[in-house]
Amino acid sequence: MENNNTDNNKNKRVILIVMDSFGIGEAPDAALFGDASADTMRSCYKSKYFRADNLRKMGLFNIDGIDYDEGCKEPIGAFARMTEASAGKDTTIGHWEIAGIISDKPLPTYPEGFPDEVLDEFKKQTGRGVLCNKPYSGTVVINEYGDEHVRTGDLIVYTSADSVFQIAAHEDIVPCEELYEYCRIARRILTGKHGVGRVIARPFIGGSGDYKRTANRHDFSLVPPKKTMLDHIKDAGLDSIAVGKIHDIFAGTGLTDFVYTKGNAEGIERTAEYMKKDFNGLLFVNLVDYDMLYGHRRDIDGYAKAVAYFDEKLPELFELMRDDDVLMITADHGCDPGFMASTDHTREYTPYLLYGKNIEPQNLGTRKTFADIAATVLDYLDVPAKTDGTSLYGCVKGISQQ
Repeated sequence: MENNNTDNNKNKRVILIVMDSFGIGEAPDAALFGDASADTMRSCYKSKYFRADNLRKMGLFNIDGIDYDEGCKEPIGAFARMTEASAGKDTTIGHWEIAGIISDKPLPTYPEGFPDEVLDEFKKQTGRGVLCNKPYSGTVVINEYGDEHVRTGDLIVYTSADSVFQIAAHEDIVPCEELYEYCRIARRILTGKHGVGRVIARPFIGGSGDYKRTANRHDFSLVPPKKTMLDHIKDAGLDSIAVGKIHDIFAGTGLTDFVYTKGNAEGIERTAEYMKKDFNGLLFVNLVDYDMLYGHRRDIDGYAKAVAYFDEKLPELFELMRDDDVLMITADHGCDPGFMASTDHTREYTPYLLYGKNIEPQNLGTRKTFADIAATVLDYLDVPAKTDGTSLYGCVKGISQQ
């Protein structure tokens, strides 16, 4: 759709919320990732703490492939099942695809740890030694290596199945700002063939046998390989606002404003605050607790409670919506808390829910790529830019896709 009339988008706002890791069932290629039978939402659904009344009204349980709940007879929104087309299942690639970029090649991973050429340069530039250098659970690694770190000052460097270089340090030994600088050094080193998706600062506190990670995590991401919907929206003179770790995932590109958060509750609060303001364009939100606190830790009840909390808060966001607002809810990958083969992300379909006064309730089927979300956002905001996806703008205009 081509439209260069900027007056058309003056009152249009999209609130796009990513429930980080809220997958809804194994993707067609899940077995290739070792994730056959993974289903994040099904695992949470079995918990006595699971509640999703408002998500249900939006059409969550009417989505293709969900056979364990009868769904809503008269959903208030449009809904679809999204398939990840990119060659990966990590946060960076998932968000890039939501923003319009399909990644044909996976970002590098290090199941055997990082090579000497990386660590030698890192040690040289930081002046500190390195501990661990293996794939590890973040909560386990600080308790196994924490005492040695406190004694020597050496940094705990570890990875996972994702494309990440993580640095853990006790806040009393390495203050957060110093740790962030070490991450910036690592980010400069990790380019080219070693261009991992994210360098992550993992500060912790506590004493021997009882170390705990703090909320002062900070991500230093790879710059997207080409323009995303955020860049296109900003270039069109509209607002492109990020809440949570969105700023870090996109390395700060394409944004006009941003705020960090320390969890889902604050993320929802900041979202509500922005919705009360006059902005025109996109409010892009990441709610990270599902993944960080419950998915990787395989905490089914905790995950279910987090879904229930968000669901309880949705009516407050509904009340803040203006006539031309569109609320979109999706996810970037799965992290099934009931999947015990590993503690990594899981390759799953994700939900896509759309709600607003101009939305025609309907089933939009199963889409081939997350990038359809970016195409739809840009189309709705009258931003004439192309992405790797196909717009579903028809549902926003009230035109059936069937």
